[in-house]
Amino acid sequence: MANVVVDASVLIAVVTNEAEKARLVRLTQDVDLIAPHSIHWEIGNAFSAMLKRRRITVEDAIRAIDLYQKIPVRFVDVEIEEAIRLADVLNIYAYDAYLVRCAIKYNSPLLSLDQGLVQSAKSAKAQVLEVTA
Repeated sequence: MANVVVDASVLIAVVTNEAEKARLVRLTQDVDLIAPHSIHWEIGNAFSAMLKRRRITVEDAIRAIDLYQKIPVRFVDVEIEEAIRLADVLNIYAYDAYLVRCAIKYNSPLLSLDQGLVQSAKSAKAQVLEVTA
């Protein structure tokens, strides 16, 4: 079975029932989802930002996190040194560089709703799985 690297934008879109959910579920059927360990902290940060902006309640955040934890994602290691090199070359944050490095290291396409991250991955010659209607 093939691997697909997923980022926080994809996981959050699925657990919060965003408009892209059906397409994302379709794109990830019959594949193994992988992500760097940093995704946990990105998910927490995203929900804390939603709380801070009063977009959701803490109960909604806890429910969404519970759903996230049920998604079968295999967490994999990436070399921080290689990620920092990518961050420098691509002028991106480390969290994005971990995802690009993951796609390169595991020779797996990256699935993201973040178009900046998608463009960075393409610049690094990583595979990308496009989200189309």
